[in-house]
Amino acid sequence: MPAPLNDLTPKEWVKFQKSWFVHNPPPRDKTKILHPASFPESLAAEFIKFFTRKGMWVLDPMVGSGSTLIACAMTGRNGIGIELSPYWAKIAETRLNEFKAQRNLFEDNTTEQRVIVADAREIDQIDLPLIDYVLTSPPYWDVLRWEGHVRQEARRAKGLPLYYSDDPRDLGNIKDYDQFLDELVTIYRKVADKMRSGAYMTIIVRNVKKGAWLYPLAWELALRLRDFLELMSERIWSATVGFSRRFALKGFEPFGHLGLADGSLSP
Repeated sequence: MPAPLNDLTPKEWVKFQKSWFVHNPPPRDKTKILHPASFPESLAAEFIKFFTRKGMWVLDPMVGSGSTLIACAMTGRNGIGIELSPYWAKIAETRLNEFKAQRNLFEDNTTEQRVIVADAREIDQIDLPLIDYVLTSPPYWDVLRWEGHVRQEARRAKGLPLYYSDDPRDLGNIKDYDQFLDELVTIYRKVADKMRSGAYMTIIVRNVKKGAWLYPLAWELALRLRDFLELMSERIWSATVGFSRRFALKGFEPFGHLGLADGSLSP
């Protein structure tokens, strides 16, 4: 009999599997608000608790301000975050250390969370433990660079960072939509190779609108990832700021055999 997917009760399991949900996170702290596109730790914790058990390894290949790692510390999971920008990596480490200090986790915590400064394109060259779950949110193409992005005006007025970085390797600085998708899919293919058989990946993503044009980023990404991942479900997050899409994806078995849903998806 396969090991259970998580440590949840049947009631908690059923609650999580709704196709859409409302999640209004607490206010962001002074360092988290610096990041132009972060997601809440409270939300990350819900996904981590569903797709893993305590002590398992979680990976975020684009960790940004560290939400995934803080959620790992919060839930008793090991976590690794890869971040291209040394600036955001430092922010993530600072936020993680502050959280651990507040919860007295440096002495009591039996898990570890760490940030690696690297380009996610080179994850195949990084020595990592076998990953049990991937939780990540890529840049939504170069939408932060678009002059018509309403949210950017509010951040500019407050003197907050508008972009991830000026690094030409930054996916958020790629102007061509197809090139952006190609490079993102290449990264996720390498990430999938780091996952154990039967592991899951959740990608926080949404479609992008520029002016009158809609770019179906969430849909096209899901279609392209079918070459090596199986789309298991979609969840829609409803909040006061709008909608985002969550894709729970299951990786290939070894030797390229598709990882089919089996008895592991039961409480």
